[in-house]
Amino acid sequence: MKTIDEMLNLDLLTREQHAHISDWIARAASPAEILQMPPALWQAVERASEVMGVDADLQRPPALDAGLG
Repeated sequence: MKTIDEMLNLDLLTREQHAHISDWIARAASPAEILQMPPALWQAVERASEVMGVDADLQRPPALDAGLG
């Protein structure tokens, strides 16, 4: 949910999109149910993720000092 909130704060999602996405995630009992989100909401999340570079962050190897400190 933190990422969705950040997308809202960066004006990458409208308040309405954020509310619908947050509600969908909160009601979902499993990741499979989240994947059933309506296409328009997925497209909004995908566009915001692209602008934020979320995919690039997920594909980056972990830092050698990850978990230290």
